[in-house]
Amino acid sequence: MTTNTINTTALPALLGDAEALLPEIVEVRRRLHRRPEIGLDLPATQAVVVAELERMGLAPRVGRSVGSVTAVIEGTRPGPTLVLRGDMDALPLQEETGLEFSSEVPGAMHACGHDTHVAMLLGGARLLVARREQLEGRVLLMFQPGEEGFAGARYMLEEGMLDLPAAEAADAAFAIHISTSYPTGTLNLRPGPEMASADFIRLTVRGRGGHASAPYTALDPIPVAAEIVLALQAMVTRRIDVFDPAVVTIAHIRGGTTNNIIPETVFLEGTIRTVSETTRAAVHANVRQVVEGICAAHGAIGELEIEAGYPVTINDPAFTAFVASVGEELAGAEAVIPMPAPIMGAEDFSYVLQRVPGTMVFLGARPPEEDPATAPGNHSNKVVFHEPAMALGAAMYAAVALRHLAGEVRSGPS
Repeated sequence: MTTNTINTTALPALLGDAEALLPEIVEVRRRLHRRPEIGLDLPATQAVVVAELERMGLAPRVGRSVGSVTAVIEGTRPGPTLVLRGDMDALPLQEETGLEFSSEVPGAMHACGHDTHVAMLLGGARLLVARREQLEGRVLLMFQPGEEGFAGARYMLEEGMLDLPAAEAADAAFAIHISTSYPTGTLNLRPGPEMASADFIRLTVRGRGGHASAPYTALDPIPVAAEIVLALQAMVTRRIDVFDPAVVTIAHIRGGTTNNIIPETVFLEGTIRTVSETTRAAVHANVRQVVEGICAAHGAIGELEIEAGYPVTINDPAFTAFVASVGEELAGAEAVIPMPAPIMGAEDFSYVLQRVPGTMVFLGARPPEEDPATAPGNHSNKVVFHEPAMALGAAMYAAVALRHLAGEVRSGPS
């Protein structure tokens, strides 16, 4: 195959074109921000995306079981397929930013910046459509619902998003996640594990109810539950390798009805976060051992459910190095910052990365006037993203596609 090399001077020019598009990117972002939608069914958001793609001359396809949108930008020569992903759903929060374009939907807010992801990916698509003749292969645009705990990426994969003919099989994937944890205009990434798996703990401790004045006549599940909570924390610090970390948090406890009744049951709910499958399996086994042992010691019954959630998000080392080099050429070496450690949050882009080697980059968008120590973060109902950073995000989507489809990296599983 003939390689179509993109001149390095084209990337700063691409950033300039993205900056010229910024007012339109911001307009789309603000339109979505005013009307956030939660979960897997996002009809209004989906309609905006479809209309914008059709305006570019593309042929969007909507999901069968979820409110997804995909579209393909075909190059002028044969080649591989690169997936560019942007998630679309909001969070169940009441916005308190005071922005003029604040959410108009009570109890819903784009507090994780997915509105910016959609706007940046649409901006990147516009840059690519204008450069279609430079593409060897194709770009698959993936607009995904339900990232916030609904596994929208998994549904899209189950619908066959990547089940293309062999000649068109995707060989890489790229995503951007905006964040106020990093200075605006920076690209933050790391090879290997970048975000944790996220599994669910649900436990009912079953004892025997009775009068609070005579606990010896009952079997009080509350102290049993309390002992389990504390023992789980000791388990993490004493049974898990600190260099392959885990987090176990019990975040919800419900038991009892009043001050003088020992309840029959206590319900506990929490999360398990790990950055390797080895530690993930070990924590699952250790949680079961702690629950069974403590319940047995007290004569109580522990009804434990551990539900597997999102896998570990693992960036392909070769593709990550390639993306870092693209970012340096696009925005300067000082803009690309290696992440020293994984984040214990989770991402369902991990399902895509199980099928296709790729990378997620965190785009810094903390407003310059904000103190890093106190700036509201993602998932805060007061979070504000620095909108000018979106030009770099749109340019990165396009630059990674141009370079990858020009043959600069043909990544494989690492």
